Amino acid sequence: MQVPLLDLKAQYRALREPILEAIDQTLASGAWVLGPKVAEFEKQIAAKVSANHGIGVASGTDALLLSIKSLQCKPGDEVIAPAFTFFATAGAIVNAGCKPVFVDIEQDSFNMNPSALDAAITDRTIAAIPVHLFGQSANMDPILDICKNKNIPVIEDAAQSIGGTYKNQKVGSMGETACFSFYPTKNLGGAGDGGMITTNNSELDERIRVLRVHGAKPKYYSRVVGFNSRLDPVQAAMLQVKLEHLDGWAAERQKNARAYDEAFASIDGIESPKHVVEGEHVYNQYTIRVERGSRDDLQSHLKEMNIGNEIYYPYPLHLLPAFADLGHKEGDLPVSEHSAKVALSLPIFAEMNEDQQAYVIETVRNWAAKQ
Repeated sequence: MQVPLLDLKAQYRALREPILEAIDQTLASGAWVLGPKVAEFEKQIAAKVSANHGIGVASGTDALLLSIKSLQCKPGDEVIAPAFTFFATAGAIVNAGCKPVFVDIEQDSFNMNPSALDAAITDRTIAAIPVHLFGQSANMDPILDICKNKNIPVIEDAAQSIGGTYKNQKVGSMGETACFSFYPTKNLGGAGDGGMITTNNSELDERIRVLRVHGAKPKYYSRVVGFNSRLDPVQAAMLQVKLEHLDGWAAERQKNARAYDEAFASIDGIESPKHVVEGEHVYNQYTIRVERGSRDDLQSHLKEMNIGNEIYYPYPLHLLPAFADLGHKEGDLPVSEHSAKVALSLPIFAEMNEDQQAYVIETVRNWAAKQ
């Protein structure tokens, strides 16, 4: 049996006809840059996450970059982010001209530790970026309280968690802005890059819309140096079709997660992801901790058995060569460093059938029994 980490072909086969029809209609319209299709999709995403505004951009990375730039940052400004996340979170901070300040995560959630955030704030801090990693919201109440008390904007990195909730609030509605990715591997994925910024702040909405078109308003009259970062209408058309199925796919992922949780509960050394905050976890990834035996050995065994898997993430950001100038050393952020050594993501895509999941479970169980 073969079990991919994600089966995009199966998802496309199920929606091929409506996707092709939507793309054909968009191409026939001749509106191929921004236009009504993108504007319509922006409103749909804003409504989906209970935000007032949605701004389509070229990628989730650009969503982060433009969000930071919209705060009118200047050299020397600091932005706080967790060290255990995808590179784009920190790369956007640097490319916006700011200094990343890395903080540790909570072991049970893989998300930003609010106490570490509080300790890292200085008079140069202009923003904090909690990441809702793997589909579970960060612990937002203390994060928002800390930042509100010190007048620091919060940018939600919601790239992996569209459709998720924190208590009774939608992920993407709580910060000054929130950033979504439509990269193909996301729960709502396009046929390439794409992103969205949501906000309840009308001033930031206007500022970001200007930034995404070279800083120009009116056309050709650039008040600031902006970017060329626009969501393509063809991507918007495809994503509109998929959006109708997002909640159903999340329910299937949650069902698969429950089956894994039950199966792994009795396996010594395999720790299932913990659902540690109140709200909907949408499981962009199902990430276990291999605390007995070698994570890398389990990964190799899964590959031998034709089971897709991935290490998210093998290196904590503060120890990457790209950030060597910050002067971090091993041991500075121990939970992030340990997580990078033990985390392993297993298939959880909505189209996975029971036989495939049973095969994954059996393979992990057999490996663990030999440790």
